[in-house]
Amino acid sequence: MTWSLRTAFAILTIVLLAPLAAAQDRTPQASPATTPVPPTGASEAFSAAQAREIENIVKNYLVQHPEVLQEAMEALDRRQKEADAEKARVTIKDNNATIFNSTHQVVLGNPQGKVTMVEFFDYNCAFCKRAMADMLDLLKTDSDLKFVLKEFPVLGPGSVDAAHIAVAARMQDPSGKKYMEFHQKLLGGRGPADKMRALAVAKDVGFDMTRLEKDMNSDEVKATIEENMKLADALGVSGTPSYVVGDEVVVGAVGLDELRAKIKNERK
Repeated sequence: MTWSLRTAFAILTIVLLAPLAAAQDRTPQASPATTPVPPTGASEAFSAAQAREIENIVKNYLVQHPEVLQEAMEALDRRQKEADAEKARVTIKDNNATIFNSTHQVVLGNPQGKVTMVEFFDYNCAFCKRAMADMLDLLKTDSDLKFVLKEFPVLGPGSVDAAHIAVAARMQDPSGKKYMEFHQKLLGGRGPADKMRALAVAKDVGFDMTRLEKDMNSDEVKATIEENMKLADALGVSGTPSYVVGDEVVVGAVGLDELRAKIKNERK
C-alpha cells in the first residue's frame, strides 16, 4: 500500500493531537441548570499561532523519527486488511449457498469434495491464463476438491461476449467435460478473447452452434453474469483471478503452493 507524505502526516498529527483533545474533553462542564459561557478567545480549539507551532513540532518529529511513518502505515495497513477479512467472512457466511452451490455455476473436480475453491475469472485476464495451470494441477492431484468457476467479465466488451458464450456452453454440457475443453482453449489461446474467437472455439470443441447462439442471450446467461457480478461486489472482489476458499477471499494469481496451503488449512 502506498501513502502520500500528506496522508501519513495527517495520521501522525491526529495521533499526536489526541492527548490534547482528551485534555480539552476533561475540562469541567457547566451544570445542566446553567447556560454554559465559553471562555474568552476559545471560539476555536487552537489559535493560528498554536496551530503553526503544533505543525512545526510534528514536522520536526517526523524528520527526526521517519521510522514512525512506516510503523503508522504498516499498522493502518494491518487494520485495513483485518477489516476487509472480517467483511469477507460475514459476506461469505451470508451468501454461502450462492457462492459455493449456485445453480448458475460451473463445477469441476469432485462435486462432493469436502473443500470447495471458487475462482472469479475473466477470459482476457493475463493472470488468469497463468493461474489456469494451478487449477489444472489441483484438479489432477486432489480428488477431494470441488472447483467452481464464475465468469467475471470486467475487462471490456470482448470479455462480456466471451462470458456469455461460455455460460451458453455450460448450459449444453452438464458434465463439464466439453466446457472444460472450451475453457482451456479460450483462456489458454493467444490474442484477445471476444465473440468471434469464443464462437470459433465453441465450434471447434463440438457444441451445437445453433442452440449456443440462441442461448447466449438467454435469461439464464443474464442471470448467471448478474449473480457473479453482485457476488464479486459484495465480496470486494475488483480484479481477477480472485478465489474464495472457506471463509477467506484470496486475491490474485498467488501460485499453486499458496492455493494448496489455503485448501490444507480449510481441511483442518
